[in-house]
Amino acid sequence: MFRSRAKEEKAVSVVKTPADSKQPRDPQAPKGRPTPKRSQAQSQRRSVANTSMTRKEAAKRQREERRAAMERQRQALASGDERYLPARDKGPVRKFARDFVDSRFNIAEWFLPMAVVILVLSMVQVARLQNVALLLWLVVIVLIVLDSVVTAVRLKKALRERFADEPKRGAVAYALMRSLQMRRLRLPKPQVKRGERP
Repeated sequence: MFRSRAKEEKAVSVVKTPADSKQPRDPQAPKGRPTPKRSQAQSQRRSVANTSMTRKEAAKRQREERRAAMERQRQALASGDERYLPARDKGPVRKFARDFVDSRFNIAEWFLPMAVVILVLSMVQVARLQNVALLLWLVVIVLIVLDSVVTAVRLKKALRERFADEPKRGAVAYALMRSLQMRRLRLPKPQVKRGERP
């Protein structure tokens, strides 16, 4: 009369289960299968213990996997394979930004050689050469800023036309940082020639 509904449902389910199952169930095994013999349980435990790796082996395998992933990434940076590129270089927007920069002649890519020349001129103890070096610094910086502004404006326009509904965040800054590197030192390697349309 005052039995809980949960107990009644349990009783009904207990009554139903033996009729539903096709295999006869051992009455002493409430889990639905007989307990394995000790020899079987020990052999199973040994096989599990043998397959598990020690900490040293796990670290070695992890190092090898990391080395293989880095090698794949290095080859992808050389060949331009999109599958294994780092996250910052992946995607059609970043590829277009790379090709856009690589297809143009950028003043910024000659910054390092010009900086070395200017530094050498400024170290010479001749007043005129030091003044020329100072003037060259100013000219180089102004040219790089102007070239970067022109590149950014043109790239933004091209990205809006070609990738209207894709996220373009960071693509312009990515392209400008690439333009500061000398062409042969850029990674991923340039896939287009100068003057070629990206």
